[in-house]
Amino acid sequence: MVKINSTSRLPSINTSIILTQTDTTVGFLSQDETKLQEIKERSSYKPFIRVYKNFKTLQSHIRVPNKQKAMIRRAKRTTFIVKGISWRVAADAVNSAQLRCIEWNYSTSANERAKNFSRVFCEEKADIIVEDKNSLKEGESSKLYKINSKKKVRLR
Repeated sequence: MVKINSTSRLPSINTSIILTQTDTTVGFLSQDETKLQEIKERSSYKPFIRVYKNFKTLQSHIRVPNKQKAMIRRAKRTTFIVKGISWRVAADAVNSAQLRCIEWNYSTSANERAKNFSRVFCEEKADIIVEDKNSLKEGESSKLYKINSKKKVRLR
């Protein structure tokens, strides 16, 4: 089911706030970082995770250390930080052709700052809600590694 809370007939999918089940938990996705900052009441110096749809798209945006490529390609539910930029690769399980064509999004958990998932809050803030038969459920956050060309350090 896809629900759109927009007054325009064809809202821009790139600037919309999308509420969906991500590979780890319920999340807000958007290419508009400022809208996500407003929803999460987050300062502008704290960056969001970028989620790429595949490894090839990731490589066109970020230089991945050669020693870590195999590990990154095989990683599931894992976020990496390289030179202060956080990102992960998550295959899109959404059955929407419009959402599958988006190469990357900023991602954050769908909740109020320092609170648990609230469906009422999320539906208020989202422009587009994508939900399948399994509904939306809060899960564990992704593993977090800081990597460079020589080593990796697990942060979470």
